[in-house]
Amino acid sequence: MSLPELDPHSRPDVGARVARTPEQEEQRAGLIAALFSYLLWGFLPLFFALLEGVDTITIVANRTLWTLVLVGAILLVARRMHEVKIVFSSRRTMAVMTLTALLLAFNWSLYIYGVESGNVLETSFGYFINPLINVALGMVLLGEKQNRLQLVAIGVAVIAIGIQAAGIGGIPYIALGLAFSFGLYGYVRKTASVNATTGLFVDTALMVPLALAYLAYSVLTVGWGPHADPYTMGLLLLTGPVTAVPLLLFSYGVRRLRMTTIGMLQYLAPSLQFMLAITYFGEDLNALRLLSFGLIWLSLAIFTFDTVLRHRRKGAEA
Repeated sequence: MSLPELDPHSRPDVGARVARTPEQEEQRAGLIAALFSYLLWGFLPLFFALLEGVDTITIVANRTLWTLVLVGAILLVARRMHEVKIVFSSRRTMAVMTLTALLLAFNWSLYIYGVESGNVLETSFGYFINPLINVALGMVLLGEKQNRLQLVAIGVAVIAIGIQAAGIGGIPYIALGLAFSFGLYGYVRKTASVNATTGLFVDTALMVPLALAYLAYSVLTVGWGPHADPYTMGLLLLTGPVTAVPLLLFSYGVRRLRMTTIGMLQYLAPSLQFMLAITYFGEDLNALRLLSFGLIWLSLAIFTFDTVLRHRRKGAEA
């Protein structure tokens, strides 16, 4: 019996791509979407810095209006406006959404003020401590019990906030305001069964009467102001896309990724803002502030380690 002859010119296709399963393709697409959402959020201070000279309320009013227009158009094209009708028909849901709209308006205003007043470092600090604030809110509002590692992480974060206060010579109200408003926003939103896109439309729809009233008052009293300049007006129009696009990408990604992955990615945006603050914006990072950031990073490392550990234990028990 003779052996089959081998073609001397043939060789295995070592460069052949391994076919991914549909689930793997979904996860890959979700990872890319979530990654880009956090990148866009991280570079957001650069955009708002272009609007230097425009007052915070005018920016927030335009951001509200143009986000509403863009998200409304998306819902119309997707034939999902019936979701909005369902929300508006429920008194309980509308009560919840009214509260989230107020929290969102406060958060947007404080963030833009932080960037325009040269406090990008403090805004990044606020979003670094946000996951730990969420844990603290769970303890206070829901009576959730935390394990030792989580309590250690919260304790280190409290020390870091105190050192941050010493470093800036006062209470870091921008950081605390951003962290608590965003944490409360997430907590309240969980009580309403509304998806991210529809929720953003309803939030901005509730905010837009005040936004339009302010813009009308501003035009009548001081004239068109920044709206008369084509370049500035173009930037104000872009506040809609820079708000909606990252949220839509995040909404797409979060449905396809494990929460541990999202938990890791969420530190990307404040990390980019931290780097921008000390490189592009040239903000002062004194020894005390650097120490406070170091302690926050240590706290987040403990928190993340605990999250991964608990996730693995659940996987082993399943």
